[in-house]
Amino acid sequence: MNLFYYPEISEPETILSVEESKHMIRVLRKSIGDIVYFTDGCGANFKCEIVDPDPKKCCIRIIEKTEGRDRRNIKLHIGIAPTKNITRFEWFLEKATEIGIEEVTPVISFHSERKEIKPERLIKVIISAMKQSLKSYLPKLNNKLQFEEIISKPFEGQKFIAYISDDVTKELKDVYIPGQDVLILIGPEGDYSPEEVKKATDNGFIPVSLGTSRLRTETAGIVACHTISLTNL
Repeated sequence: MNLFYYPEISEPETILSVEESKHMIRVLRKSIGDIVYFTDGCGANFKCEIVDPDPKKCCIRIIEKTEGRDRRNIKLHIGIAPTKNITRFEWFLEKATEIGIEEVTPVISFHSERKEIKPERLIKVIISAMKQSLKSYLPKLNNKLQFEEIISKPFEGQKFIAYISDDVTKELKDVYIPGQDVLILIGPEGDYSPEEVKKATDNGFIPVSLGTSRLRTETAGIVACHTISLTNL
């Protein structure tokens, strides 16, 4: 089943944008009476019928509206350093969306090798992953923040900073309390500096390990994401 994303969808009928209409009719060769499936990215799924296959203003009629099955009772927010190779960061966004995540913030820290990103491209990656994995919620991609900004922002929930050090003895899987919202910070390839970790702990973050292996930034993000998802099954 193909799932389409259209945040402006509304009952009983919706006229799609020119871009979406052209894709639906010219590219996918859909015609009158065909059944297509949409999500608004906010938790609702729609079974629709094409009633006017106009390639410039295709009209769909909603047959059935249902709630998506991926709604969770927790919010997972990961603040993560953009990787030098942006395709690795895109890979993280894709896989995290498939596993389940509510919010991502690109974080620029002392050892960051990439300090600029193009959010338009990254949002397209997230949308594509949402559709491919048949999700009904679109994860939120925030604007980039400096490290000092994200650690000082209010957050109601548990807060962790993943850090490689012999002094870090707690593992995320052992200290996270299931059912609670959580913010996890993942550093760049050079990790966070000791000064940054001190600032984070002063702001209520708990240093944690993600295991015994040394992980790439994007892999660490996926491990953190998967750990929280498994813990909340």
